[in-house]
Amino acid sequence: MDASARKPAVVLVSGGMDSAVVLAIAREQGFAAHALSVRYGQRHTSELDAADRVARALDATAHKTVAVDLRSIGGSALTDTDIAVPDDSDGHVIGAGIPVTYVPARNTIMLSLALGWAEVLGSADLFCGVNAVDYSGYPDCRPEFIEAFERLANVATRAGVEGAGFRVHAPLLRMSKAEIVREGLRLGVDFALTVSCYQADAQGRACGHCDACRLRADGFAAAGVADPTRYRG
Repeated sequence: MDASARKPAVVLVSGGMDSAVVLAIAREQGFAAHALSVRYGQRHTSELDAADRVARALDATAHKTVAVDLRSIGGSALTDTDIAVPDDSDGHVIGAGIPVTYVPARNTIMLSLALGWAEVLGSADLFCGVNAVDYSGYPDCRPEFIEAFERLANVATRAGVEGAGFRVHAPLLRMSKAEIVREGLRLGVDFALTVSCYQADAQGRACGHCDACRLRADGFAAAGVADPTRYRG
């Protein structure tokens, strides 16, 4: 189907494996996928390079990156270099409490940017890759958050008030990492293009020890699929 004949949707694309799968899902569902990435002051920008690769590989209709300085607020190991990123050497349990890698209000801010672009595009559909099964315990990755943001979208915007009926799609919400891997492979996602590590180097090579690396590796192992991640050292 020609892009001009497809309904537009805004898809948040971080450069990680989950958002790549979501972009592929949006495309399969017939949307003209407008990929949106956010440069928020994260520790590294190799994930943004990955987002560009993913958007091109999955034939996004458009891709833009918006800058928001969350580093100036701080409060997260992902934006504040004075806060160490937890890894597999400290004995913590993934998902037991909210970790220091939680970025205050990040998903709220990102979805708000997506909502703004959706209004401009005349789109009623937002896609994001939040997951509440195999995840690090972030409060803005839960079903309650998605439902609340969808309600907000429909009362806080001109399009919503005029009856656009915004919908926030979170197709991975209740999927395990192994299921996400299998779905991505079914859709032709090249996971080697993605970067999930919280502290990847400039070449996008992963540390292999942070929560994001551990969840990613566990997902490929549980799916019985070779892990294409490039690791340092």
